[in-house]
Amino acid sequence: MCSAALQFAPKEGMMSSVRLTRSRSPARARSMCAAASVSTFLILSACTATRGETSRPGPAATSRAARSLERRVESRFDRLTIAHLPTPLEEMEVLTAELGGPRLLIKRDDQTGLAFGGNKARKLDYIMADAQAKGADVIITWAGLQSNWCRQTAAAAAMMGMRAILLLSRRDDSPVVIDGNLLLNAILGAEARILPLGTDPVEVAQQIAEEERAAGNTPYVVGVGGSSTGFDMEEPLGAMGYVTALIETHNQAEVRGAVPDYVVIPTGSGGTQAGLVVAAAALRAGTKIIGISVSGSADAIRRNVARIASETADALGLRLSFSPEDIIVFDDYVGEGYGILNAPTADAIQRVARGEGILLDPVYTGKAMSGLIDLVETGYFDPDDVVVFIHTGGTPAIFHYGDELLRYIR
Repeated sequence: MCSAALQFAPKEGMMSSVRLTRSRSPARARSMCAAASVSTFLILSACTATRGETSRPGPAATSRAARSLERRVESRFDRLTIAHLPTPLEEMEVLTAELGGPRLLIKRDDQTGLAFGGNKARKLDYIMADAQAKGADVIITWAGLQSNWCRQTAAAAAMMGMRAILLLSRRDDSPVVIDGNLLLNAILGAEARILPLGTDPVEVAQQIAEEERAAGNTPYVVGVGGSSTGFDMEEPLGAMGYVTALIETHNQAEVRGAVPDYVVIPTGSGGTQAGLVVAAAALRAGTKIIGISVSGSADAIRRNVARIASETADALGLRLSFSPEDIIVFDDYVGEGYGILNAPTADAIQRVARGEGILLDPVYTGKAMSGLIDLVETGYFDPDDVVVFIHTGGTPAIFHYGDELLRYIR
């Protein structure tokens, strides 16, 4: 069984381009929320991973639940205004017509504004607020060589006047080419350290943090993707960005008369999917969250998402918990592995570019779109379903994969 909660006031002293919204103290906010009724959030069948029918409340009840959830997040967590929100929700009319339904829409989180945009900007709204509150002057994180997370973290650090130290892991011993996100990291002034094969980035991050403290600095260490708690991020702040993202999406869809039956996303470190899962359970609108794995096995991702979602619900004072069986993940589209381009991914990129004028990336959104197209073609959805695909960004990677893409493009 699943169980799920925001309030902003400006804080003085911030640079004009980045506004901090300040909440009550966490202890007071938690006690207030614990006393509030959570009957709105009791979950019936919204958390099931099966396709069966779910009963939906009316639009008015969903709107009330959305406002309550938004107030709950606002009352508990500080947030910067780094991301440009709301992002557009657009129809994919050509792709819908080509596939013969269901109704497909795309949430343009590639347009969040921060250094070419992407989903990590929503996460960084909360994470960088936490780093600032803790007096950090250097951000330390890690990921793959062409990481979107590291690129947007570098940009957020630059905005906040902080240094960024990025620990980048290689997939193999191929020569390193400075393009795509690697080039942007350099332009943004980040200190990017390319680790030798087999190096544990966590150990390196902890060592660097000690060195920074010894030098009189205040490091803030945050894990890959800003998804999991640990190090200096004590609560699942990255997932909070996608609790509020689903509220935003539902509000936009309601205007179109198109309450989403499904939301489809690329999933990897799990924070984005976890936030959406918590919000879907709290809103009780019957929306199912489908993750298309870009790296790990479905079982491993389900466990990770369930853990982060349960932590997120707990941090919000919601009587919700999640098991791996509540999480929908497909790992059929990973291909040969993370970041390895294949024909279905290239075809999806070309199809959406030429039909909708929208650019997907080869690592995340292209792979996830290939999965969505296959699910439509194999009858997973009903023709009258409403399906929202969240474009999580990653545009700079297109240039890194240029030669490979050209081999597939017709």
